[in-house]
Amino acid sequence: MNSISRMNSDGSVSRPRWLTVVGILGIVSMGFTVWLGLWITPPDQVQGNLARLLYIHPPIATVALYWAGGVALAGSLFYLWPRTRSFFWDRLAASAVEVGAVFSALTCITGSIWGRPAWGVWWAWDARLTSTALLFLLELGYLALRRVPADPAIRARRCAVAALLIALDVPIVHFSVDWWQTLHQTGTVLDPGFHLHVHGSMAWTFLLGFIAFSLVFVWLLGVRYRIEVLQDQVGDQEMEISLTERWNEGGDAGAGGSGSAGGDGTAATGTAGTGTAGTAGTAATELVGVGPSAPHDVPEGGAP
Repeated sequence: MNSISRMNSDGSVSRPRWLTVVGILGIVSMGFTVWLGLWITPPDQVQGNLARLLYIHPPIATVALYWAGGVALAGSLFYLWPRTRSFFWDRLAASAVEVGAVFSALTCITGSIWGRPAWGVWWAWDARLTSTALLFLLELGYLALRRVPADPAIRARRCAVAALLIALDVPIVHFSVDWWQTLHQTGTVLDPGFHLHVHGSMAWTFLLGFIAFSLVFVWLLGVRYRIEVLQDQVGDQEMEISLTERWNEGGDAGAGGSGSAGGDGTAATGTAGTGTAGTAGTAATELVGVGPSAPHDVPEGGAP
């Protein structure tokens, strides 16, 4: 197995202790982020209290774009590479895409909530927003492709290629504010020159928010991977049960067919033997009877 899930002696899969610790730390740190963002940090000089939503929106977008996208890309590449091909990487990539889809949806939702008072609209077909929505749709397409019935190896190969297509959209989302004229602002915390835009308690709250959502991502990734392992086990058990039932049906049909064929053959042999013997005996009797005692067979005026 691996460090994400452990196989017990009875065949069940247990959650490792470190994953539980990561989940608790993620939830606690998220609570501190909300507390600091709502009641401790001061309002922004330009956006006022609206800027408090930015303590969670950029961290959520970072997880959706970089953490989930990076893990999905790495897992897919490792699976496609013959030397490292393993269903571990396939499960890891699938788990990352599914968790990433959740964070992509939250990115669009929190961005719309912020955009309504800032831009005056809930949604605009801005380059950043459109490319992020496309990322979410690609992730949904990956999940739909994964549920298409197929051999596990074929399914894993198809999904790995689909994950590579998802990864192509990540740099488009990242550089969209630089390549096109957009409503969306540039870097919230850091600009392209890596200059920090926030300071003091606001900077610490931002940092705690990034840590909190990163820990939550790791926890969700581990939980989702464990579900993937359990699903594979259930699929293997169902396959074994199906094969056993097929074998049993085949054995019963073979036994029934052999018995019927044996009985019919015996009866047919007996009938055929009796009929042949009776016919031969009757014919012989008739020949013996018509030989010397059949004067009418001798033509008149013939030899004595």
